[in-house]
Parts: sequence; C-alpha cells; structure tokens
Amino acid sequence: MSGRLLALVASCVLAGNAISAQQAAIEQRLGPSIAAKVGALNLKSTSALVLDQSGQRVLYAKNIDWVVPIASITKLMTALVVLDSGLPLDERITISKEDRDGLKGTRSRLAVGMTVTREDLLRLALMASENRAAAALARAYPGGTSAFVAAMNQKAVKLGMWHSRFVDGTGLSNGNVSNAQDLSRLVGAAHQHPLIREYTTDTQYTVRLANGRKMQFSNSNRLVRNSGWDIGLSKTGYISEAGRCLVMQAQIAATPVIIVLLDSWGHLTRLADANRIKKWIESNPSRHPAG
Repeated sequence: MSGRLLALVASCVLAGNAISAQQAAIEQRLGPSIAAKVGALNLKSTSALVLDQSGQRVLYAKNIDWVVPIASITKLMTALVVLDSGLPLDERITISKEDRDGLKGTRSRLAVGMTVTREDLLRLALMASENRAAAALARAYPGGTSAFVAAMNQKAVKLGMWHSRFVDGTGLSNGNVSNAQDLSRLVGAAHQHPLIREYTTDTQYTVRLANGRKMQFSNSNRLVRNSGWDIGLSKTGYISEAGRCLVMQAQIAATPVIIVLLDSWGHLTRLADANRIKKWIESNPSRHPAG
C-alpha cells in the first residue's frame, strides 16, 4: 500500500473516530433515555432535533452538533434582519441584474426590471423560497448586501448561534452553515414574529404587479396543506451540499415543538421524517411534557 493511500486511510479512521466521539459526547449530555430514542425513531435525516418549545426539553436528538450547510433555512435569518431593520414593507423594490443567481443558476419568475414591494419579496422568500426575492431584500438594505450579511451574523451572535455563519441572504452558498441546536434558536426567534408565522405557513399567494399582471406562488412545504398538521412556522431548504432540509414549529398532541431536519437524502425523506416524528409523539404519552 502506498504512503499516500496509507495517509488517506489514516485520515478516514481519524475522522470516523472524531465523529464517534462527538456522538458519544452528545448522548452522554442528553442522557441514556434520549440516546435510546435516536435508534428507536430511525429518522433518515443526517441531523435531527425535536424540542419541546414550552419547556425547552429535548425529545429527540441526532448529530445535533454537526455544523453543515443549511441552504434556504438561511432565509429565516434574512427575514429577521429585514424586520429588525424597520424598513417600510410597502416600499417598492426593482429587481436588478445583481439579484440573479450566478452561483447555482436557479431560475426565477421575478424578472429583472420587475418592481415588487418589500413585503411581497419577504413573503415569497419565506413561503416559496424565492432566491431572487431574498437577494433583492439583501441588496436593498442600507449599505447593500455586505452590510446585510454583517447584520445576519450579528443577529446570530445575539441569538447565541455560536456555530453559525452566513455569507448571503439566499442560502445558495454552502458557506451558510449551522447546526441543529443553533437552528432551534433561530426557529424560536422567528416564531415570535407574526409576519414570519403567516408568510411561512401560507399555502399560496398571488403577487399583483403594477401592470395588472398576477403571478401565483405556492408554499415549498406540502405539509402546510395537510389538515392533519398544525404548523406555526415552516421553512424548507435544498442545495446539493446541504441535502434536503426542513425546520418547523408545530403543535403535536397539545405539545408545541420545534423540529429541525438536516441533510435528508431523498426527495420526500424530510417530509416522511416529519410525519414519523408526529406519529411518534402522538402514540407515546411519555413524549409529552406531562410525561
């Protein structure tokens, strides 16, 4: 075996040992009862956290310290910065060439030159995960996109998101990273805003342009259209480096919970994991706060 190959094998072993040690530390901190639930629920998402929002009690944890790309979950921080700024939501913003996605090449129905209110851009960024809308919101911030990103990172520090970093307002860059613990804080903070709750759970919305044209957009999370769910906040995310991600605040069996699912490998896996969590809590009273 060549020296180069031996070095590669050694590095893989060391990485595996580091991951195992990290997971053991997480399980030790959470206690054996929580650690046992990790295997019992068998979620497919690489990282997952279910938190009882009222008592801040961990109901389920899996790789919650792993720092990974978070894709469009980023847009929740984008929304917080926009709302914190106090900028007028009825101000009209014209879509610019700068707002086009030059990183992943994603398309948008918001054409360059189109003028939309800040409120509609915020709604589309949250509900439909519209990248060009999020980019326009960042660009229209006082000081431009660089100042907006700085405000995102300052907000993360204020929320105690010590393992998070933001480099754009869309989530298209894999430089936007966090972990499940930090994201539970982000979801909790975002859930305090009525507009974020409304916009992230709208099933669909029609944008009315100045020329009379109408464009209809739908929520990127199909669970908000499921009558069996009582969802108070929702945000999906996907880029290849992050896998499929989902964060939600929901009421399950009279329990307000925060759900964080990161790096789900299949197109529908994150939704299936969410449904598994819902059934798991509903079927076992010990998961409830009174238990």
